Amino acid sequence: MSSNPPRLLDRVREALRRKHYALRTEEAYVGWIRRFILFHGKQHPQHLGHAEVQAFLTDLAVTQHVAASTQNQALSALLFLYNEVLQQPLDGPVDSVRAKQPTRLPTVLTRDEVTRVLDGLRGVHHLMASLLYGSGLRLMECVRLRVKDLDFAQRQVFVRDGKGAKDRLTMLPERLIVPLQNHLRHVRLLHDQDIRAGYGNVWLPDAFERKSPEAARDWLWQYVFPAEQRSVDPRSGKERRHHVDESGLQKAVKRAAKLAQIPKRVTCHTFRHSFATHLLERGYDIRTVQELLGHADVKTTMIYTHVLNRGGRGVQSPLDEQP
Repeated sequence: MSSNPPRLLDRVREALRRKHYALRTEEAYVGWIRRFILFHGKQHPQHLGHAEVQAFLTDLAVTQHVAASTQNQALSALLFLYNEVLQQPLDGPVDSVRAKQPTRLPTVLTRDEVTRVLDGLRGVHHLMASLLYGSGLRLMECVRLRVKDLDFAQRQVFVRDGKGAKDRLTMLPERLIVPLQNHLRHVRLLHDQDIRAGYGNVWLPDAFERKSPEAARDWLWQYVFPAEQRSVDPRSGKERRHHVDESGLQKAVKRAAKLAQIPKRVTCHTFRHSFATHLLERGYDIRTVQELLGHADVKTTMIYTHVLNRGGRGVQSPLDEQP
């Protein structure tokens, strides 16, 4: 007796996991494909094509007023569906339906504003935000740090599998060494408690987990910022202690900026923008900043030189020349 073929969305999940896509990406892609199917009256995507994709993306922009980045994520999900799952590439150029993202200058805090926001944070949130600013980390790079990624002797942080699946090195601020070491002593106690309770395994990359399954209990592979409670991994079904949820830090930073009365839209990523801009202000070479940020192209880093010159800094206004 033959079993029923897997449903389309299950095939999508299987393809995403086979290609080692992150769980967040899997959830987002499956969500967009589901919305695409509902938009076209629950028709199977194999009977749809370029015109239907364009109609869906147009509706997102015109009717739902989504951001260009959101529309592009939806397109990426649909391209994955047609190219990798259905093996049925779209019959038209996708560039014609891609939304163009507006180029905006990043929000940057002054050094005084950074201090005021950090002063409004406590405990782990203060430590994490200090790393965002002091090392130029992205939010998820900070959240996903493992114990082995902190090199106290060399004063550096290893960023593993960052944006674009790239590794890089950045500096570890000296003033964070003692606070981080104290924090890790508490994390070690938590890990030891998990082991005594029969747990203590952490998520590992698929290939490495198959090669060295015993490493999952190794202290060096534990998250620097673990969650307070264990949870069930939605893919494996195993109960583990995952890393802390990033939303807690996001809310704390927003609250601290409000209390500090900073007249800017402050997010966790604002610390990274400020890190880059302040290094350039101090005269560091843009190639060095590019390497620390992990930008593939120096043109991406060049945006911070525009921030330095924003408002005509260094150029005298004609109004100031009036007698």
